[in-house]
Amino acid sequence: MKLIRIGNIENEKPGVELPNGDWADVSGFGMDYDEEFFGGDGLERLEKWIEANKTNLPKFNKDARIAAPMKRPSKIVCVGLNYAKHAEESGMTLPNEPVLFFKATSAIVGPNDDLIIPKGSSKTDWEVELGVVIGKKASYVSKENAMHHVAGYVLHNDYSEREFQLERDGQWVKGKSCDTFAPIGPYIVTQEEIQDPHNLDLWLTVNGETMQKSNTSDLVFDVPHLVSYISQYMTLLPGDIISTGTPFGVGLGFNPPKYLKAGDIVELGIEGLGTSKQVAKAL
Repeated sequence: MKLIRIGNIENEKPGVELPNGDWADVSGFGMDYDEEFFGGDGLERLEKWIEANKTNLPKFNKDARIAAPMKRPSKIVCVGLNYAKHAEESGMTLPNEPVLFFKATSAIVGPNDDLIIPKGSSKTDWEVELGVVIGKKASYVSKENAMHHVAGYVLHNDYSEREFQLERDGQWVKGKSCDTFAPIGPYIVTQEEIQDPHNLDLWLTVNGETMQKSNTSDLVFDVPHLVSYISQYMTLLPGDIISTGTPFGVGLGFNPPKYLKAGDIVELGIEGLGTSKQVAKAL
Protein backbone atom coordinates (compact mmCIF):
# COMPACT_ATOMS: atom_id res chain seq x y z
CA MET A 1 0.00 0.00 0.00
CA LYS A 2 0.87 3.63 -0.35
CA LEU A 3 -0.17 5.58 2.74
CA ILE A 4 -0.79 9.28 2.27
CA ARG A 5 -2.16 12.08 4.45
CA ILE A 6 -4.07 14.99 2.94
CA GLY A 7 -5.24 18.35 4.25
CA ASN A 8 -4.19 21.66 5.71
CA ILE A 9 -1.92 21.82 8.75
CA GLU A 10 -3.66 20.48 11.87
CA ASN A 11 -6.48 19.14 9.69
CA GLU A 12 -4.79 16.23 7.92
CA LYS A 13 -6.68 13.03 7.17
CA PRO A 14 -5.25 9.58 6.40
CA GLY A 15 -5.63 8.13 2.94
CA VAL A 16 -4.19 5.63 0.50
CA GLU A 17 -3.17 5.98 -3.11
CA LEU A 18 -5.17 3.47 -5.10
CA PRO A 19 -3.72 1.49 -8.04
CA ASN A 20 -5.48 3.87 -10.47
CA GLY A 21 -3.77 6.88 -8.87
CA ASP A 22 -6.80 8.18 -6.95
CA TRP A 23 -6.37 9.28 -3.34
CA ALA A 24 -8.93 7.53 -1.15
CA ASP A 25 -9.95 9.03 2.19
CA VAL A 26 -9.71 6.29 4.85
CA SER A 27 -10.45 8.45 7.88
CA GLY A 28 -13.53 6.26 8.37
CA PHE A 29 -11.16 3.52 9.51
CA GLY A 30 -10.81 5.55 12.70
CA MET A 31 -7.02 5.78 13.07
CA ASP A 32 -4.29 8.10 11.88
CA TYR A 33 -0.85 6.83 10.89
CA ASP A 34 0.84 6.98 14.27
CA GLU A 35 2.51 4.74 16.84
CA GLU A 36 -0.78 3.08 17.80
CA PHE A 37 -1.62 2.35 14.16
CA PHE A 38 1.72 0.80 13.19
CA GLY A 39 2.14 -1.03 16.50
CA GLY A 40 -1.35 -2.50 16.50
CA ASP A 41 -1.41 -4.37 13.19
CA GLY A 42 -2.94 -1.30 11.58
CA LEU A 43 -1.62 -2.08 8.12
CA GLU A 44 -3.28 -5.50 8.01
CA ARG A 45 -6.54 -4.24 9.48
CA LEU A 46 -6.64 -1.24 7.14
CA GLU A 47 -6.11 -3.45 4.11
CA LYS A 48 -9.09 -5.59 5.10
CA TRP A 49 -11.20 -2.50 5.85
CA ILE A 50 -10.43 -1.03 2.42
CA GLU A 51 -11.40 -4.28 0.72
CA ALA A 52 -14.72 -4.30 2.58
CA ASN A 53 -15.43 -0.64 1.76
CA LYS A 54 -13.82 -0.27 -1.66
CA THR A 55 -17.03 0.61 -3.49
CA ASN A 56 -17.81 3.70 -1.41
CA LEU A 57 -14.49 5.18 -0.37
CA PRO A 58 -14.55 9.01 -0.61
CA LYS A 59 -11.78 10.57 -2.70
CA PHE A 60 -9.47 13.48 -1.98
CA ASN A 61 -9.06 16.31 -4.48
CA LYS A 62 -5.69 15.97 -6.24
CA ASP A 63 -5.13 19.71 -5.75
CA ALA A 64 -5.19 19.35 -1.96
CA ARG A 65 -2.09 19.75 0.22
CA ILE A 66 -0.08 16.57 0.81
CA ALA A 67 1.01 16.30 4.44
CA ALA A 68 3.78 14.19 5.91
CA PRO A 69 2.50 10.60 5.59
CA MET A 70 2.74 9.83 9.31
CA LYS A 71 1.48 11.67 12.36
CA ARG A 72 4.44 12.96 14.34
CA PRO A 73 6.65 9.98 15.26
CA SER A 74 8.51 9.74 18.55
CA LYS A 75 11.85 10.30 16.83
CA ILE A 76 13.83 10.61 13.62
CA VAL A 77 17.14 8.79 13.90
CA CYS A 78 19.56 9.92 11.19
CA VAL A 79 22.66 8.13 9.94
CA GLY A 80 25.65 10.23 8.94
CA LEU A 81 28.31 9.46 6.34
CA ASN A 82 26.54 6.34 5.09
CA TYR A 83 27.63 6.73 1.45
CA ALA A 84 31.37 6.48 0.82
CA LYS A 85 31.56 9.31 -1.72
CA HIS A 86 29.59 11.64 0.58
CA ALA A 87 32.07 11.01 3.39
CA GLU A 88 34.87 11.81 0.96
CA GLU A 89 33.32 15.07 -0.23
CA SER A 90 32.72 16.08 3.40
CA GLY A 91 36.39 15.51 4.21
CA MET A 92 35.50 12.88 6.80
CA THR A 93 36.76 9.35 7.37
CA LEU A 94 34.39 6.52 6.53
CA PRO A 95 33.04 5.29 9.89
CA ASN A 96 33.56 1.78 11.26
CA GLU A 97 30.11 1.92 12.85
CA PRO A 98 27.01 3.95 11.94
CA VAL A 99 27.18 7.62 12.95
CA LEU A 100 23.87 8.48 14.63
CA PHE A 101 22.17 11.75 15.44
CA PHE A 102 18.63 12.95 16.03
CA LYS A 103 16.47 15.31 14.04
CA ALA A 104 13.64 17.01 15.93
CA THR A 105 10.17 15.87 14.89
CA SER A 106 9.07 19.53 14.96
CA ALA A 107 11.03 19.89 11.70
CA ILE A 108 8.57 17.61 9.86
CA VAL A 109 6.46 19.16 7.10
CA GLY A 110 4.70 17.95 3.99
CA PRO A 111 6.73 16.99 0.94
CA ASN A 112 5.78 20.07 -1.06
CA ASP A 113 5.66 22.63 1.74
CA ASP A 114 8.05 25.59 1.62
CA LEU A 115 11.56 25.36 3.03
CA ILE A 116 12.06 28.22 5.47
CA ILE A 117 15.70 29.30 5.65
CA PRO A 118 16.28 29.97 9.37
CA LYS A 119 17.35 33.27 10.89
CA GLY A 120 21.09 33.80 10.67
CA SER A 121 21.57 31.06 8.11
CA SER A 122 23.99 31.37 5.21
CA LYS A 123 24.70 27.65 4.70
CA THR A 124 21.38 25.82 4.30
CA ASP A 125 22.06 22.59 2.38
CA TRP A 126 20.07 19.69 0.87
CA GLU A 127 20.26 15.90 1.38
CA VAL A 128 18.02 13.37 -0.40
CA GLU A 129 17.60 10.29 1.81
CA LEU A 130 15.80 6.97 2.04
CA GLY A 131 13.71 6.84 5.20
CA VAL A 132 12.81 3.55 6.89
CA VAL A 133 9.54 3.52 8.86
CA ILE A 134 9.44 1.19 11.85
CA GLY A 135 6.35 -1.01 12.04
CA LYS A 136 7.02 -3.05 15.15
CA LYS A 137 8.74 -2.16 18.42
CA ALA A 138 12.46 -2.98 18.11
CA SER A 139 14.80 -3.50 21.04
CA TYR A 140 17.97 -5.58 20.79
CA VAL A 141 16.84 -7.19 17.53
CA SER A 142 19.22 -9.26 15.42
CA LYS A 143 20.15 -8.35 11.88
CA GLU A 144 18.43 -11.53 10.72
CA ASN A 145 15.11 -10.45 12.26
CA ALA A 146 15.42 -6.72 11.63
CA MET A 147 13.21 -6.55 8.52
CA HIS A 148 10.26 -7.94 10.52
CA HIS A 149 10.28 -4.57 12.28
CA VAL A 150 10.03 -2.46 9.11
CA ALA A 151 6.66 -1.14 7.91
CA GLY A 152 7.89 0.59 4.78
CA TYR A 153 9.91 3.36 3.20
CA VAL A 154 9.61 7.08 2.61
CA LEU A 155 11.36 9.94 0.81
CA HIS A 156 13.07 12.47 3.11
CA ASN A 157 15.03 15.65 2.43
CA ASP A 158 17.38 15.98 5.43
CA TYR A 159 17.98 19.72 5.21
CA SER A 160 21.06 20.88 7.12
CA GLU A 161 22.44 24.24 8.16
CA ARG A 162 26.18 23.59 7.90
CA GLU A 163 27.35 26.46 10.10
CA PHE A 164 24.97 25.44 12.86
CA GLN A 165 25.97 21.81 12.38
CA LEU A 166 29.74 22.03 12.03
CA GLU A 167 30.99 25.44 13.16
CA ARG A 168 29.17 25.81 16.47
CA ASP A 169 30.16 23.77 19.51
CA GLY A 170 28.00 20.76 20.26
CA GLN A 171 26.18 18.07 18.35
CA TRP A 172 24.90 18.01 14.78
CA VAL A 173 21.26 18.10 15.88
CA LYS A 174 21.00 21.91 15.96
CA GLY A 175 22.02 22.12 12.31
CA LYS A 176 19.41 19.51 11.40
CA SER A 177 16.31 20.44 13.35
CA CYS A 178 15.22 23.89 12.16
CA ASP A 179 11.53 24.23 11.34
CA THR A 180 10.68 22.77 7.87
CA PHE A 181 14.02 20.90 7.70
CA ALA A 182 12.29 17.49 7.36
CA PRO A 183 9.92 17.39 4.38
CA ILE A 184 8.73 13.78 4.25
CA GLY A 185 6.66 11.95 1.66
CA PRO A 186 4.54 12.03 -0.46
CA TYR A 187 3.70 8.61 0.95
CA ILE A 188 4.87 5.65 2.96
CA VAL A 189 5.28 2.69 0.63
CA THR A 190 4.82 -0.55 2.53
CA GLN A 191 7.60 -3.09 2.51
CA GLU A 192 6.03 -5.63 0.15
CA GLU A 193 5.90 -3.07 -2.68
CA ILE A 194 9.65 -2.42 -2.65
CA GLN A 195 11.46 -5.45 -4.01
CA ASP A 196 14.91 -4.34 -2.89
CA PRO A 197 15.49 -1.19 -0.80
CA HIS A 198 19.20 -1.53 -1.56
CA ASN A 199 18.75 -0.95 -5.30
CA LEU A 200 16.77 2.27 -5.64
CA ASP A 201 17.80 5.26 -7.72
CA LEU A 202 17.66 8.57 -5.86
CA TRP A 203 18.25 12.10 -7.12
CA LEU A 204 17.96 15.79 -6.26
CA THR A 205 18.00 18.98 -8.34
CA VAL A 206 18.26 22.66 -7.46
CA ASN A 207 16.64 25.02 -9.97
CA GLY A 208 16.65 22.18 -12.47
CA GLU A 209 20.36 21.38 -12.10
CA THR A 210 21.17 17.85 -10.96
CA MET A 211 23.11 17.89 -7.71
CA GLN A 212 22.67 14.34 -6.41
CA LYS A 213 22.22 11.17 -8.45
CA SER A 214 23.03 7.79 -6.97
CA ASN A 215 21.61 4.43 -5.90
CA THR A 216 20.99 2.92 -2.49
CA SER A 217 23.30 0.05 -3.47
CA ASP A 218 26.07 2.43 -2.34
CA LEU A 219 24.93 2.42 1.29
CA VAL A 220 27.77 1.56 3.65
CA PHE A 221 25.42 0.07 6.26
CA ASP A 222 22.25 -1.52 4.88
CA VAL A 223 18.73 -1.37 6.31
CA PRO A 224 18.85 -4.59 8.42
CA HIS A 225 22.20 -3.54 9.86
CA LEU A 226 20.88 -0.10 10.80
CA VAL A 227 17.66 -1.34 12.41
CA SER A 228 19.56 -3.93 14.42
CA TYR A 229 22.41 -1.57 15.35
CA ILE A 230 20.20 1.30 16.49
CA SER A 231 18.01 -1.07 18.51
CA GLN A 232 21.03 -1.97 20.64
CA TYR A 233 21.13 1.60 21.94
CA MET A 234 17.48 2.65 22.06
CA THR A 235 14.02 1.21 21.56
CA LEU A 236 12.63 1.98 18.13
CA LEU A 237 8.88 2.57 18.38
CA PRO A 238 6.30 1.95 15.67
CA GLY A 239 6.18 4.94 13.33
CA ASP A 240 9.75 6.04 14.06
CA ILE A 241 11.91 6.96 11.08
CA ILE A 242 15.49 5.95 10.35
CA SER A 243 16.93 8.30 7.74
CA THR A 244 19.69 6.26 6.14
CA GLY A 245 22.08 8.96 4.90
CA THR A 246 22.68 10.93 1.72
CA PRO A 247 24.84 10.32 -1.35
CA PHE A 248 27.46 12.69 -2.72
CA GLY A 249 26.42 16.00 -4.26
CA VAL A 250 25.48 18.10 -1.25
CA GLY A 251 26.22 21.82 -1.36
CA LEU A 252 28.98 21.49 1.22
CA GLY A 253 30.94 19.26 -1.14
CA PHE A 254 31.31 21.75 -3.99
CA ASN A 255 34.35 24.00 -4.38
CA PRO A 256 33.31 26.63 -3.54
CA PRO A 257 30.31 25.30 -1.59
CA LYS A 258 26.79 25.99 -2.87
CA TYR A 259 24.00 26.82 -0.48
CA LEU A 260 20.32 27.63 -0.83
CA LYS A 261 18.87 31.13 -1.07
CA ALA A 262 15.34 32.44 -1.14
CA GLY A 263 13.57 31.56 -4.39
CA ASP A 264 15.54 28.37 -5.06
CA ILE A 265 13.50 25.32 -6.03
CA VAL A 266 14.58 21.92 -4.74
CA GLU A 267 13.13 18.76 -6.31
CA LEU A 268 13.97 15.21 -5.34
CA GLY A 269 12.82 11.63 -5.64
CA ILE A 270 13.51 7.97 -4.97
CA GLU A 271 12.50 5.17 -7.31
CA GLY A 272 9.14 3.78 -6.20
CA LEU A 273 8.69 6.35 -3.43
CA GLY A 274 7.57 9.37 -5.40
CA THR A 275 8.91 12.91 -5.64
CA SER A 276 8.76 16.12 -3.64
CA LYS A 277 9.40 19.81 -4.24
CA GLN A 278 10.27 22.66 -1.90
CA VAL A 279 10.59 26.37 -2.59
CA ALA A 280 13.11 28.12 -0.34
CA LYS A 281 11.88 31.21 1.48
CA ALA A 282 13.66 33.49 3.93
CA LEU A 283 12.28 33.84 7.45
